[in-house]
Amino acid sequence: MSTQKHPLPLRRLGRTELDVTCLSMGGAGIGGGKVTDDEAIEAVRRAITLGMNYLDTSPLYGESERRVGLALADGWREKIFLATKTGTHPQWRGDYSAAGTRRSVENSLRLLGTDYLDVCLVHDPSSMDPVVTKGGALDELQRMREEGLVKFIGLGVREHEFHKIAIETDIVDVILTHLDYTLLSQTANEWLLSFAYDNDIGVINGSPLGMALLTGLEPDVENNSPEAKKAHQLWQWATDNNLSLLNLAIQFSLRQPLIATTLTGSKNAIEVEQNFAAATTPVSDDVWKRLQTRL
Repeated sequence: MSTQKHPLPLRRLGRTELDVTCLSMGGAGIGGGKVTDDEAIEAVRRAITLGMNYLDTSPLYGESERRVGLALADGWREKIFLATKTGTHPQWRGDYSAAGTRRSVENSLRLLGTDYLDVCLVHDPSSMDPVVTKGGALDELQRMREEGLVKFIGLGVREHEFHKIAIETDIVDVILTHLDYTLLSQTANEWLLSFAYDNDIGVINGSPLGMALLTGLEPDVENNSPEAKKAHQLWQWATDNNLSLLNLAIQFSLRQPLIATTLTGSKNAIEVEQNFAAATTPVSDDVWKRLQTRL
């Protein structure tokens, strides 16, 4: 009998027509110096074994791309949709030129041990001008798409207006928003999610745990930021009601039908399993109604 009581539902990633699991793996956690190659490989393969079929990484995330490449050897690559980013490689950060984009993507392909990307996202530009200009990143990604190196093109950035510009080019297929659809902030829900939906753009949600404020551990009360204060209030409420804030934080994102997949950046297989359990442990409608009054 399967141990997966509630398998992760598949959702259509906009016009890509890719059916992605509602929970997927972000690669930031496995890129750090405190994580070993073996731990990273185990984490990626555990996520795939549990059914996650989308993996997002970036040259910005330390050793992540190389470790993902190790994990996806021996037939594992064919089990997932693989995404990485361009524009934030530490050596060439901020280079959104055609040549810089090609160099970055080709380097990523080498590290990842693959000859194509399912999705490549332009990452964290401070301005959209070099991205959309003639001879910029989007032009080059279109050429790479024609060559079969990239299947779909995206933008991963915080600024919602940048997403709007990208969507209006009709070149971008997906967007990745982060920190703006969580229990702490829902600004992406003001207009961005519906705008993407109206244009058949797939939406990926990053950082549903609010940069570790919503993991279920007590947030640092020494941090006086509004986000930390709100996170502590939510943690206290969850604790008082015998609820898991981790469950609530992940499922809050999963409950939004306009989000195709939600990324969690697990550092090891244990965290992968914890996040999977959080995504699949039932939460009653009554809890959601009571929680809504606190957001």
